[in-house]
Amino acid sequence: MREKTIEERLRETVKRLGGLALKFVSPGFTGVPDRIVLMPGGRIYFVELKSYGKIPTIRQTFVIRLLRRLGFAVWLVDREATLELFIKEINK
Repeated sequence: MREKTIEERLRETVKRLGGLALKFVSPGFTGVPDRIVLMPGGRIYFVELKSYGKIPTIRQTFVIRLLRRLGFAVWLVDREATLELFIKEINK
């Protein structure tokens, strides 16, 4: 599955569930995940999207680990199965 396809499905599903999947851009701080998903009840998820078989860069891996150490949920979604798991998580 292409990254663009995964991203479109993520955005549409999050919206249908009453949340926002905002594009995350942080000037001056590279490597941030592609999307911040904001769900009802104050739940926040960071999502890095990749095409199947692609891996995060060294900088992206550093930022993902940093965010996780700070206590945030960070997902790497690179295939339909992982997207389905993420959707189950946010639909609780």
